[in-house]
Amino acid sequence: MEELSTINRRLFLKQAGTLAMLSTLGGVPFAALANEDHVSLTILHTNDVHSRIDPFPMDGSRNQGLGGVARRATLVERIRSEQRNVLLLDAGDTVQGTPYFNLFGGKVELELMSKLHYDASTFGNHEFDNGLEGLAKMLPYAKFPFLTANYDFSNTPLKGKTRDYIIFRKQDLRIGVFGLGIQLAGLVDPTNCRDVKYVDPVPIANTLASRLKHDYKCSLVICLSHLGYRYADNQVSDRVLAADTRCIDLIIGGHTHTFMPEPEHIRNLDGQVTTINQVGFAGINLGRLDYVFERTTGKKRLVTAGRYEISEQVYSSIEHG
Repeated sequence: MEELSTINRRLFLKQAGTLAMLSTLGGVPFAALANEDHVSLTILHTNDVHSRIDPFPMDGSRNQGLGGVARRATLVERIRSEQRNVLLLDAGDTVQGTPYFNLFGGKVELELMSKLHYDASTFGNHEFDNGLEGLAKMLPYAKFPFLTANYDFSNTPLKGKTRDYIIFRKQDLRIGVFGLGIQLAGLVDPTNCRDVKYVDPVPIANTLASRLKHDYKCSLVICLSHLGYRYADNQVSDRVLAADTRCIDLIIGGHTHTFMPEPEHIRNLDGQVTTINQVGFAGINLGRLDYVFERTTGKKRLVTAGRYEISEQVYSSIEHG
């Protein structure tokens, strides 16, 4: 049985102790856990950034001054300088929401994500807003894979341009990541997703997670999900997916723009823990989860989990640290 214990440290960088908190969560106690007997892994993640390249304007709105790719890049670079093993992942809807997408069709967003060295993303429904041809045209700007296991693109211009899953190697670890997308019917103009076949995500997830865990011996199995956190009806959500599957350790979610104050832990079909996290939208937050793995037993612990709020305060604290 895999052991999982959590120290929930909410809103890592929200107040004046920004730089001190960065050092505490990044360099000192967590890094100290990684030694000859343990391997550490830091997972950073975003969702529903929606072409928000610049911070929200200072116009008195609720989100004024928050977000911005430059600030996120500085924070990610700082964390990578402190941690040996880092993955940066995204759960879809990278585009649509500002004039950048209207003018450049996704080129700017994917080029910037590539410069931040994202490791993988999945498709949200808004990736289809310029149609299949528009999506195929923007994909070459991504120097990372898009993972979409439950969309069948066989008869579309996207055939062969996505992957079901990928396995990352970090020291002795294998981390399996796969992607799932939401039902496009009712969300996307039918002409923009013509001939895309939607496949029930639950059986697909069970098949892939089992393969990654048992056949490929992955230490951690992650699902990048654009299914949404939860719904009032029986629509498949991250919570439904977690409860109705096996072998998924972590679901990084999107679509519902849910600002989760902390991750949720749900028992799967085997009674094991599946962790769900989602961090809002527009790049306002950067999610972070830190795992430690025992080399001899393969057991893992989730030792920190939460999110950084991306603000001028964070940026200034890092830059002048």
